[in-house]
Amino acid sequence: MAKRPDTLETVLLAIELLRRIPRKGKVTAGELHDQLRGAGIERELRTIQRQLEVLSEHFEIERDERSKPYGYRWLEQSSGLAVNSLSPQESLLLGLAEKHLKNLLPARLMKSMEGFFTQARRNLAPGGEPGNARLEGEWARKVRVVATSQPLLPPKLAPGVFENVSEALFNNRWLRLDYRNASGKRARVEVMPLGLAQQGPRLYLVCRYRDYDNERSLAMHRILAAEISMASFAYPADFDLEKYDDDGRFGYGDGTRIRLSFRVDRDAGLHLLESPLSNDQKVVTLSDGRLEITATVVDSEMLDWWLRGFGEAVSDVKRQPQHCAARY
Repeated sequence: MAKRPDTLETVLLAIELLRRIPRKGKVTAGELHDQLRGAGIERELRTIQRQLEVLSEHFEIERDERSKPYGYRWLEQSSGLAVNSLSPQESLLLGLAEKHLKNLLPARLMKSMEGFFTQARRNLAPGGEPGNARLEGEWARKVRVVATSQPLLPPKLAPGVFENVSEALFNNRWLRLDYRNASGKRARVEVMPLGLAQQGPRLYLVCRYRDYDNERSLAMHRILAAEISMASFAYPADFDLEKYDDDGRFGYGDGTRIRLSFRVDRDAGLHLLESPLSNDQKVVTLSDGRLEITATVVDSEMLDWWLRGFGEAVSDVKRQPQHCAARY
């Protein structure tokens, strides 16, 4: 007996395709195939092509046959489906998410959302959705994340590295890396990926080497190749990426906390009255107008760089060890 087609799966596939067919511009069956694979929906390209043929016959969808591969889009005056329409607010949210979160989301997820990002960009473009998204389209020009130090261009990543690292991290799979450290030493290592962190223009992979229980931060741009292992692992319950960061591990520290005190010219240290170093920071104004700052902080090379940035405006720097230091 012939196997009955799974009606529910066919309906769900149709809905996913309808959601991704744009109102402006066109999308091909191949592009939709890639988007669905990115979302974890595995279907043959021919299946998608057949489904698009059926949908274009029963919905107000235009199939452009002037060239191959065919392009699909909703007809200009079509009502479409509610699931296909992005509101101006949703378009703005997706636009900002694409710009600022692209390095912090799995590459597969970003690819699966490409149709929505494209639709959001078109909705927010001048004339994209007349009368509906003018103010939302202007908003992206009114906000900006600004650098706190000299801006640098992001280092280039080797092809496929971000995709494979994020995929292994998402699925709790071991990674085999070809890695070259800052000293130029090259090695092939197997690591347990635990987290991704963006520090300025750079990306770092937090991981544990095979047979070790301590964490390391590897610069993503120094990974020459990354291969996903078929072996999976249970994500360690004793690791917390937020605590790893709070302990200064991305600032080249080991988690040691100190009671820091220093004196600084008022003009140079005025911002510390508004943005304290810690919750227990204390400030005393000295007789000469300078500020004496005391705070509990993580001791690290980043702290040294920060203090050196004040130049001669800082003096009397003292570090008192804290016995309850938090460590990994």
